[in-house]
Amino acid sequence: MKARSVQLIRELVKQALTTGYLTIEAEEKLRVLLRGKYESEDFEAFINLQQAAMLGLVKQESREVLFASKS
Repeated sequence: MKARSVQLIRELVKQALTTGYLTIEAEEKLRVLLRGKYESEDFEAFINLQQAAMLGLVKQESREVLFASKS
C-alpha cells in the first residue's frame, strides 16, 4: 500500500505540472497522501508543485473557485 501512495503523489504532481492545473480533487488527494508516509522524492515533487503554483505555472482550481465566489 505504501508504494502505491508514494506513486500516487508523484503521479498527481506530474499531472498538475504537465497540464498546468491542479484540480480540487487532486489537491485533496495530495493532502491525504501527505499525511501518511512518503519518500523524500515525493516531498521534493510536492515542493516543485508548490513553487510552480507560486510562479503561476500551475493554476489551482480551489483558488479560482474562491476568487469567483468573492466577485
